[in-house]
Amino acid sequence: MKFAVISFPGSNCDWDMYYAINDALGQEADMVRSDETNLDQYDGVLIPGGFSYGDYLRSGAIARFAPAMQAVKKMAEAGKPVLGVCNGFQILVEAGLLPGSLQNNTSMEFISDWAPLKVVNNQTMFTNGYAKDETITIPIAHGEGNYYCDDETLKQLQANHQIVFTYEDNPNGSRNNIAGVTNQAGNVLGMMPHPERAVESILGGTDGLTLFKSILNQVRS
Repeated sequence: MKFAVISFPGSNCDWDMYYAINDALGQEADMVRSDETNLDQYDGVLIPGGFSYGDYLRSGAIARFAPAMQAVKKMAEAGKPVLGVCNGFQILVEAGLLPGSLQNNTSMEFISDWAPLKVVNNQTMFTNGYAKDETITIPIAHGEGNYYCDDETLKQLQANHQIVFTYEDNPNGSRNNIAGVTNQAGNVLGMMPHPERAVESILGGTDGLTLFKSILNQVRS
């Protein structure tokens, strides 16, 4: 399986994602510039964390206009896996590929810590390797990770089982403890925690590696 890791000006977790795929998962990943317009050769796309375009205007608000995002939308429409982590989640929301918005943490402080998460839905291409309601531990590092959506959107997320991860101890004020959601089709996942930073024991844990293995499980099945 071959992944594209989209690197925007200001991305700083792109190499973490690259090594997670190439070294820990044992699959192929290319670093792809944000001005690339064709991703047809890839089986999946990964949008990493960081501060794309300096987070000017609003996190992800400028990155959504990068040429690569048109190619990402094409992949999403084709049903290929699209994963956005942290700033990648913010970009997917700004691009309209996921519902809701990401606001400042209620503490108004940047948070860097390990966070226990509940796997709410293990029937997705990103979570089929986890047990239902399993608690996993994944690092977080963000200042704008407070997920918000209106009442109607929340009802739709719940009805369509699009809430994939919730925080066990909500660190940022996210509505209904939401840490990660998919699109209605289930092939686009955005999440604030960083699975690519939990793929080897030497990093402190391997719970994140299961997410990437789940994508492989889906493709091979």
